[in-house]
Amino acid sequence: MTVDNPHTTRDEAIGIIQRELTAFSRRARSKSAEMHPELSLVAFSILDLLAQRGGCRGSELATHFRLDKSTVSRQVADLERRGLLVRETAADDHRGQTLRPSAAGLRAVSDAAERRRKAFAVRFTDWGDDELDQFARCLERYNAVP
Repeated sequence: MTVDNPHTTRDEAIGIIQRELTAFSRRARSKSAEMHPELSLVAFSILDLLAQRGGCRGSELATHFRLDKSTVSRQVADLERRGLLVRETAADDHRGQTLRPSAAGLRAVSDAAERRRKAFAVRFTDWGDDELDQFARCLERYNAVP
């Protein structure tokens, strides 16, 4: 059932969801270039996750984003070259490395987060609190790792 057509079948609803998530993804990539033009969406997502977690290993990034380790390695190297990420010897295994955002990386994440927050606030101006809460819960449920 959709807002415009309360008689949508389950298959039709899944088709609508697929189409809308594809449009959302494309729009997100486009907006990403505006929010942090110096970084790819993948690189910024890695930096953002590192900031949220306070750091982690490259293998954890690959698992989280379902990326090949070589892709993560290239993105990490680029972030490090830009001074947005630092490598530290892992406390639990001196052979491993923990990746952390640098001070500049934390500023980049913070600045972009504020720009995104403002853009989302504008986008949701006409939404009620209950609608926002329901949408947030549905997205969390959809994105939960099985």
